[in-house]
Amino acid sequence: MAGWRALLAGAVLALGAFVKASEDVVVLTPDNFDKVVDGSKNVFIKFYAPWCGHCKSLAPTWDVVATSFKKEDKVVIAKVDADAHRDLGERFGVSGFPTLKFFPEGSTDPEDYSGGRSEEDLTKYVNEQAGTNVRMVKPPTAVAALGESDFDKEVIQSKKHALVEFYAPWCGHCKQLAPTYEQVAKIFAGEENVLVASVDATAHSALAQRYGVNGYPTIKYFAPGSDDPEDYSEGRAKENFVEFLNEKAGTHRTASGDLKPEAGRVKELDVIISESGEISSGVLEKAETLVEKLEGDDAKHGNLYVKAIKKVIAKGDKYVESEIKRLDGMLKNDNVSAQKKKLFAIRKNILSAFLKEKKEE
Repeated sequence: MAGWRALLAGAVLALGAFVKASEDVVVLTPDNFDKVVDGSKNVFIKFYAPWCGHCKSLAPTWDVVATSFKKEDKVVIAKVDADAHRDLGERFGVSGFPTLKFFPEGSTDPEDYSGGRSEEDLTKYVNEQAGTNVRMVKPPTAVAALGESDFDKEVIQSKKHALVEFYAPWCGHCKQLAPTYEQVAKIFAGEENVLVASVDATAHSALAQRYGVNGYPTIKYFAPGSDDPEDYSEGRAKENFVEFLNEKAGTHRTASGDLKPEAGRVKELDVIISESGEISSGVLEKAETLVEKLEGDDAKHGNLYVKAIKKVIAKGDKYVESEIKRLDGMLKNDNVSAQKKKLFAIRKNILSAFLKEKKEE
C-alpha cells in the first residue's frame, strides 16, 4: 500500500505532461498532407470522424503511440479528419472509420493496416515497418490497477470507499470510459478515504468471477471493509461519478476537481467567529473549548480554525487576505501534491469565515 501511495503522488503530478498527449499526433489537412507524406519518413495515419464511437475509443491509444514515437525522427504518427476533409478520405479509398494506413519511407503509396489496435500491437507494427526499436510510453495514471495479489489489501482491508471498474483491454466501451475514469481518479487523488481502481477482468478472471462480472465495463462500489459491493448504475459522465462518491464518502469535490466552499467548515466554529466583534483571546478560548469536544474530521478541521485565530490575533486582520492570496498561488502550482492541495483548499475555506465577518460589519 505504501509503495502504491508513493507512486500515486508522482503519477498525479506527471499527468499534466500527458493531458496534451494529442499534441504529439500530427494533424493533417489538404494544406499540409503532401508536405508531410512525401516519402521522406514513415507516416502512420488514422483517418477518423469526430462522431465515430470507435474513433473515440481509439483516440487515447493513438495518443500513446504518438507520444512513444515523438523523438523518432523517421516516424510520424498522424491523423486526418476524413469527415471534414472528405477529399483526402476519398483519395485513399477510406470507406469506414477509423481506417489506419501506413506510408513507408520512400513511398507515397499506403499499406492498409488490419492488425490489432492495442497500444502494444500498434507500437510493434511501427517498429517492424520502420526498423525502429521504440518502447511504448505509458502515461502515468491515478487509477489503481489491481489484481488477485493486492485486491483484498487495497479494497477490503484498507477501509476505503472504493470504486472499481472491471474491464477488458479489447472492450470499446471501456476505452471510451477510460479518459473520464482517469479524471475521476485524479479528482479524488487527494482524498485518503477514497480509492478509484480498475481490474483487468481478462487477466484476473478469478476476481471477475468472484464478483459476478459478466460484461464490460462493470463498475462496483465497495463500502469500507465490505466484501459485498453494490453495482454502480448511475450515469457515466464525470459529474455522475463525482456526485456518487461525494455522497458515499462524505467528500466535497466538484467536477472540476476543486473542493466545495463548505469543505472543512465547522458550523459551530463559524457561529463563534460570526458573533464576535473582533478576533480576540476570548474568541480563541471559546474555539479551543469547542474543539476539545469535536471528533474525527471536525476535530482536525477545528484545530485549523484555532491556528487561524491565533494568526489573526498575532498579525491582525490583514493576515486573512494575504494568506488566502498565498494559498491561491499554491493551489495553482502543478508541483504541489493532491493531498497538500486539499489541505490548502480547506485552510482557504476556513479563512473565508473570517472574511465574511469583515464584510458584514
